Amino acid sequence: MSKAKTAGQPLSLEAVRQRIDALDTELLRLVDERASLARTVAAAKEAAGDGGKFGLRPAREAAILRRLIAAERVAASPSLVVRIWRELIGDSLVSQGPFHISVWGGKDPARTVEFARHRFGAAPPLATLAKPEDALAQARTPGGVAVCALTPDSAWWGRLLAEPRVKVFAALPCLNAWGPMSALAMAAVDIEPTGDDRTFWVTDAPESAAVVQDALSRDGAAGTLVAEASGLKLFCLAGFYQRDDERLARAPGRLSGVIGAAPAPLDV
Repeated sequence: MSKAKTAGQPLSLEAVRQRIDALDTELLRLVDERASLARTVAAAKEAAGDGGKFGLRPAREAAILRRLIAAERVAASPSLVVRIWRELIGDSLVSQGPFHISVWGGKDPARTVEFARHRFGAAPPLATLAKPEDALAQARTPGGVAVCALTPDSAWWGRLLAEPRVKVFAALPCLNAWGPMSALAMAAVDIEPTGDDRTFWVTDAPESAAVVQDALSRDGAAGTLVAEASGLKLFCLAGFYQRDDERLARAPGRLSGVIGAAPAPLDV
């Protein structure tokens, strides 16, 4: 006669598999319920006359993911959490209205496409374009998002100084664990502070990056050079800065300005 299993005895492999199957069924039910709620939101927007409005809300997405990453977990890594919820959010946005992505990846388009999919999921249609200007043009269309690589031979980001609506709202990848910042995402959406942000600022200052950084530092702003090309410099500033911030107005350069802001990496 076999002894009864004690409370602390590990489950058998078969029991673990049965538990996984049960969880998969419950996860599918919850995912399906979430997807149906997204369609309810779409119907409500349509009834309110906002059916054609782009539903992307970067600040809310950052708040959702930070809350989930901060929640107590046993084994789910931040990478797993972010990838699952990015897919859910992307699918929800597609169901609510127009949403399409245009990618310019420089000499390594596959890497930029990979980061774009990590950020926006597999649901929105994605096209790769030959020029960053073409991607930015698509960002001006309803539901358009441009994702452009940061390369040493292109100052495409300088064009955003003349853009009335299209702004940077995300830096890719969104997790430090996935590597250093290598691309920016732009769209005609409202940029709101999230509590931990990075502002992107362009200047034509002829001084070295170190001189510009020192000038910013003396005025209480911490900046790091991200890219430099065609006589322009792109800096990443710690914090959320408005376009009319006096500290930036006093910084070196005759032509300068904020081109957007993005949440800091979610795993900092």
